[in-house]
Amino acid sequence: MRLFRRRGEAASSLDLLVVGLGNPGREYAGNRHNVGWMVVDELARRHGASWRGKFSGQLAELRIDDHRVALLKPETYMNESGRSVQAAASFFKVEPDALLVVHDESDLEPGRLQARLGGGLAGHNGLRSIAKQLGTPDFLRLRVGVGRPGRGDPRPLADYVLSNFEPAEDAEAIVARAADAVETLDTEGLERAQQKYN
Repeated sequence: MRLFRRRGEAASSLDLLVVGLGNPGREYAGNRHNVGWMVVDELARRHGASWRGKFSGQLAELRIDDHRVALLKPETYMNESGRSVQAAASFFKVEPDALLVVHDESDLEPGRLQARLGGGLAGHNGLRSIAKQLGTPDFLRLRVGVGRPGRGDPRPLADYVLSNFEPAEDAEAIVARAADAVETLDTEGLERAQQKYN
């Protein structure tokens, strides 16, 4: 079952464009805010794909079960992610419902996942930038829970998401499960991914 198959002259050359949100630079690499990057890195590793510079970001192309998938890590900084995403989406002629954005979500506890089509932008600057550039918020999202500062943690939310995962949170397991969810969404569709992971 495929959600995204398109036919006709304007058909996309891709089945799915997966965008991982994050910030470039070594100092951000392990941040909660960079979990989207971590997930697409894991997908590239699993499928032996290599990255190359394109669309103001890093692009990797691979096949999952015979579906053509592209992974994108915008390097524009979070607030300008839409520029990179729009350039890739228009190059590949991808409709918003064949675009999956993987991002951190502070309203979900660490490790909790939620796959959905459309929805609010929840004060997330990366999502806001993408919705603005695409002219619609109706793209697929995989929200990866990173939680909020715990009781007695005086950090504002912005500082918390720009800090690294704690060892007890097991970032590796969170990333692996989110990558599994992306693969399920690609091969079996949104509904199946929601039943399995939401």
